[in-house]
Amino acid sequence: MNSSIKDIVNFKSEFFTSKILKAIVILVTVKLMNAKLIGFTPNPEKLPAMAAKLTHSKTKPEDLDKSSDKELKTILEYVMKLGHTSVVEHTCFTFAISDVSRSLTHQLVRHRIASYAQQSQRYVNLNEPNYVIPPTIEKDKKMKKAYEETMDVIWKQYNKLLEMNIPAEDSRYVLPNATCTNIVVTMNARSLINFFELRCCLHAQWEIRKLANKMLQEVKKIAPTIFKNAGPPCKTRHVCPERKKDCPLYPK
Repeated sequence: MNSSIKDIVNFKSEFFTSKILKAIVILVTVKLMNAKLIGFTPNPEKLPAMAAKLTHSKTKPEDLDKSSDKELKTILEYVMKLGHTSVVEHTCFTFAISDVSRSLTHQLVRHRIASYAQQSQRYVNLNEPNYVIPPTIEKDKKMKKAYEETMDVIWKQYNKLLEMNIPAEDSRYVLPNATCTNIVVTMNARSLINFFELRCCLHAQWEIRKLANKMLQEVKKIAPTIFKNAGPPCKTRHVCPERKKDCPLYPK
């Protein structure tokens, strides 16, 4: 093989290898949010129904489980319709949430009646770029390129700090809100109903709204009576606290 042909072959090899590596980096970087229900209270609808029955019955607590499933379902439907949701606090749900941004989790942990365990940036080495790209940037090629270049610079500086023996707990200060994180969340059903009212609303920030809708679909499979009418306030209470009359879901 003469030198000119060899150079062409090497160039093509390097070119396609570069393209493939770039594609792999993009695939690694742009991950999809995942929200999986990994645990919940056994008999998630029976327990709150028993608690509701107790408040208006002479039946002793230990005898409540002798009630028929039909009776308990009727009781639960009735108290949920009245808005007496304190009884559903007896039921809890635990979610494993992955590949969401730190921007999202900053909002999520503001829901105080919940338990959280989040991936630590002190103890986990985040040397590989892993971030969320907002849809408004994703759809604009020029903006997406600028965004990705910015992220590339940030991660290079983060790794440079680590190489200089700067502790991860200090190096992480340069990481952006877009950085992906993982978190385990436990909420009782009443807190979830409140969470869905606030975060399923079309005026909630897009990423946490997407998460809330995923979580709502998960719990509806397990506790359909409790979450039958869960969602934004325009659905649950036929009101719009935001008073956004241009919203397509604004109560008529």
